[in-house]
This record gives sequence, C-alpha cells and structure tokens, in this order.
Amino acid sequence: MNRFRLARLVRTISSEVYLVWEGERRIGQVDLHYADASIHANLLLETDLSPEEAQSLYSQLDEDIVSSYLPSFDREEFILTVFRGEEVDSFNYPPAEEAPEQ
Repeated sequence: MNRFRLARLVRTISSEVYLVWEGERRIGQVDLHYADASIHANLLLETDLSPEEAQSLYSQLDEDIVSSYLPSFDREEFILTVFRGEEVDSFNYPPAEEAPEQ
C-alpha cells in the first residue's frame, strides 16, 4: 500500500500538477513537465521527510505517475528537483464570487 496519496489538479498535453497528501495532511505539490523522452519535475514539500520517506515518495511518483506516461526503459531521464517551503498566499483571477448575503 502506498503511504502517500497523489491528487491531480491539472493535466495538459505536456504537464501535470498533483497535490501530495499523507493521511489528511497536505505535505506538498509536484509539477511534472513532459518533453519527449525526458521528464522534469519540481516537488515542493511543506514538511520535512526522513531520507527513507523521501525516497519512498520519489519512487511512488515514478511508479504511479511518470512511468504511466513513459516507462523507465523508454525514457532518457527523469529529473526531480525538491524544494522545501510553505504556501503563503494564493491568487485567483477573476476573483471568486462573494457568497450572497442572506
């Protein structure tokens, strides 16, 4: 059983965005970009992971998402860059409608 839950937010012809959950807690987001035989990914973690937990997540990303696009024997490279941070704000245009007054 996989430790992390991956929930897709966006999918285009050449990219995908997933939220990464551990139980009920969001622990990060991964942005994947597909360029022919190469896959580039940016993983933004909102919490610290042990080296074993991190390796488990990287493997799950490869097995559950990347390999479904292009198996390891068909691709030239899978480059994963990991960042540590936190969400500080969100912007939406046009702004969401305000709730009607009652």
